[in-house]
Amino acid sequence: MDRLVNTVRPYAWGSTTALPDLLGVPPTGEPQAELWLGAHPGAPSRLDRGDGPVSLAEVIAADPGAELGAATVRAFGPRLPFLFKILAAGAPLSLQVHPDRTQAETGYAAEEARGVPLDAPHRNYKDPHHKPELICALTPFDGLCGFRHPAEAADLLEGLDVADLKPYVDILRASPEESALREVLTAVLGAEGHALAETVERAATAAAHLAPKGGPHAEAYAAYADLAHHHPGDPGILAAMLLNYVRLQPGEALFLGAGIPHAYLSGLGVELMANSDNVLRCGLTPKHVDVPELLRVVRFEPRDAGVLRPEDVDGEEVYDTPIDEFRLSRFVLAPGGAPRPLPARTPQILLCTAGTVRLTSDTGTTRELILAPGGSVFAPASEHLTASGDGTLFRATVVV
Repeated sequence: MDRLVNTVRPYAWGSTTALPDLLGVPPTGEPQAELWLGAHPGAPSRLDRGDGPVSLAEVIAADPGAELGAATVRAFGPRLPFLFKILAAGAPLSLQVHPDRTQAETGYAAEEARGVPLDAPHRNYKDPHHKPELICALTPFDGLCGFRHPAEAADLLEGLDVADLKPYVDILRASPEESALREVLTAVLGAEGHALAETVERAATAAAHLAPKGGPHAEAYAAYADLAHHHPGDPGILAAMLLNYVRLQPGEALFLGAGIPHAYLSGLGVELMANSDNVLRCGLTPKHVDVPELLRVVRFEPRDAGVLRPEDVDGEEVYDTPIDEFRLSRFVLAPGGAPRPLPARTPQILLCTAGTVRLTSDTGTTRELILAPGGSVFAPASEHLTASGDGTLFRATVVV
């Protein structure tokens, strides 16, 4: 196993304090949005081997069989199929969806055939991979996830008492559910220029007025009013009102599958995703929004937010998802407890988020590493590890 040196991404929506507080370092005053752990080419982790840092991506490329294991290479090719992050949202992220595997492959091939540069701002598909993801809260964490049932969305919009919203309310009450959601989202995102800016402003003002009064939509109204503060006049505010608002407590998670519209609003969490950059945006961003392609990818399926809680599997708390590219689990370690074995068939990244964790390798000569919050290691598929200590350890690996 090797200790990882990881890169902080300074996106504008990042918190200025959450990551520094976790890592125990002084804040810089600048946003610190994500700490990346993995072999993504944009910011690969480096292995701290004493004689200078070495890129994890280069280490894997030099001998994928040894680092990933034969089963992982057969399933996913000679690449680490996941990207692990600590995400610190100080402001809302864009409203977005991710394509499924087939959509990513066909979309990427089509843009390649048209000669669209990979760095073009209007490019939709950066690679041919899907991008399901899982976010697990380390602090109370606010987000939007999946479409509300249309009747509930109609009640929420009607409660704002904004006349311009009545046509949307009527559609949501009269049409079949999936058709209603498609029709309203198409109308909102297809409006030209600033045609909806005044409607958005009236809706946001009403939401801010109603939030302190309580009621079933009070927390959601407060969230939408805050969105409008960050993105005044953005029609994505109305799109967001079609989605479930959720507040995760520490240890709770959301799984975002293909086509599920979502946005992270605030909080600190660990995020695990398939290793892809494919994002189609719905709003709350100055970046390109390709409405026709977005409408092709979105799944207009009403659902609950789907809060995940871990299931205990022999002392390992596992977040169950239908994805093979990644598997997230958590160990809550207590002093004096028996060391917890970490299975060795697959590559893994281990991340401490609280307390102190001791990792011991008994492959060949015994070796120990001590992790403080924010500390992490990469262990290749062949390495047998155990964990002990007084802290919380997250484990990212694959399913083969």
